[in-house]
Amino acid sequence: MVIKGATALALPTRKGQQFELKTGTGSEVVWKALDHDGKEWFTANIDLMGFEIIKSSDETLARKLAKVLTSACRDNSDFLSKWKKYRVTTKLEFPREWGLGSSASLIYLIAQWAEANPYSMYFDLESGSGYDIAATQAESPLLYTYKGDSLDISPVEFNPPFKDQLFFIPLGNKADSSAAVRSFLKKKTRKQDIEKASSLTARMLEANSLTQFNELIQEHEEFVGNILGETPIKQRLFKDFTGAVKSLGAWGGDMILATGNGKMDTTEYFQSKGYPTVIPFDELILT
Repeated sequence: MVIKGATALALPTRKGQQFELKTGTGSEVVWKALDHDGKEWFTANIDLMGFEIIKSSDETLARKLAKVLTSACRDNSDFLSKWKKYRVTTKLEFPREWGLGSSASLIYLIAQWAEANPYSMYFDLESGSGYDIAATQAESPLLYTYKGDSLDISPVEFNPPFKDQLFFIPLGNKADSSAAVRSFLKKKTRKQDIEKASSLTARMLEANSLTQFNELIQEHEEFVGNILGETPIKQRLFKDFTGAVKSLGAWGGDMILATGNGKMDTTEYFQSKGYPTVIPFDELILT
């Protein structure tokens, strides 16, 4: 969760989404989405005249896709201006339940196809900070600040000596990021909240020991929990875990960051809690 005006650390993932385009005769977009195993999980046919949905396997997702295509046309009027049948196939390179900014990834892919501005499209469609767009197109960690009328993006190095003790655990509970953002925007943030959020980010970036990093995670979780009026996820689900646990994304839905003494011990703990997938830092994050 990114507080407006505060600086946050973005860690781009090694995995993403493949995109293939073919054209033929017609006047529609034929969309097929495959999961990481190559299995079809979503299809839609969208008419180019008014972007009406001809048919789809999921009406809600199809409407969202139509909105993204419409936004791309607003940003670049030449996009989809020729009557053709556009056959698009996407393939995820990670399990869907991991989350990992799939909505932002879709916006970014379509922006690339349309030669449009992904940030313009994002802010046209969403009410969030645009943080996920920055992470989607980044090739290394970065600091991101959303000020409402401007963005500050600065590449940084985040390669801590304790990175072999950092793990990502998908919770299998994909959160609705848009709903989480709407809820967050109803909260009042003070100048001191913005300053503290930025300070915590800077201190995490400079931490040179796992003990220090754990303390900062705990402080950050308590700080954000107080703003949101929610209990940090470690207190709710993992009280007996000896390391630190940090919520990611929409704060408690898709995935968490956990610090442990080693992959075996950490994996055994989370598997005993019903979470079978434990991903080492280096397997997921670009540094």
